[in-house]
Amino acid sequence: MPDTQPTAADADQADQADERPRRRQARGERRIAQLLDAAATVFTTSGYTAASTNAIAREAGVSPGTLYQFFPNKEAIAIELGERLMHKMRDTYGEALDAVDPAAPMELVVTSAVDRFIAFNSEHPAFFALMHGPDVPGRMAEEHEALHASLVERIQALLSSLLPDGRHADIERTANVCLSVYKAGLELVLASEGAERDAYVAELKHVLVRYLEPLVGDCAEPAGPATAPLG
Repeated sequence: MPDTQPTAADADQADQADERPRRRQARGERRIAQLLDAAATVFTTSGYTAASTNAIAREAGVSPGTLYQFFPNKEAIAIELGERLMHKMRDTYGEALDAVDPAAPMELVVTSAVDRFIAFNSEHPAFFALMHGPDVPGRMAEEHEALHASLVERIQALLSSLLPDGRHADIERTANVCLSVYKAGLELVLASEGAERDAYVAELKHVLVRYLEPLVGDCAEPAGPATAPLG
């Protein structure tokens, strides 16, 4: 029986067969992104507990049946959204908390870091709604604790570049205070708009600068018989 060589038509059919799954996958990814965007809006306005899959479907402009093709329940949606936002958050604080020039003014250091974090949370308010609400869904609570620990470590690394002679325990305490102050201020920032939000951001920076400046100044002075604690 003679060998049959593939024709151009056969090649075209094969390409079309390969293209169909790719198109279906692309449509599915777009639908998932659409549902996650809708969920972010609903979680931000209603909170996780009060949100429902019906509300998310309505916000996305699809039927509940379409939503259930991609997510079995509200918790699954929140977990997927939370994981994506935490990934973006890690990128943000990786850029914001790099080591800095010890000679850099404290106001510049604080402003650079705070502006990046505020920009992220302003762009993604669902992150705060999910991570700081009363009912953090699924395994997100553990992942958020891990994110918090990583964030403290990055703040410690930044502070170590500013306080090269500081004790580890003191720097760790200072990092925790800075993060706690930031979180408290962030809640006020996100609850405000326009000029009032800008005013809260300025106040937050002012508090952090006034807290850190004396510590860096004390550490920069020649060491005496004993080193005063940072906290």
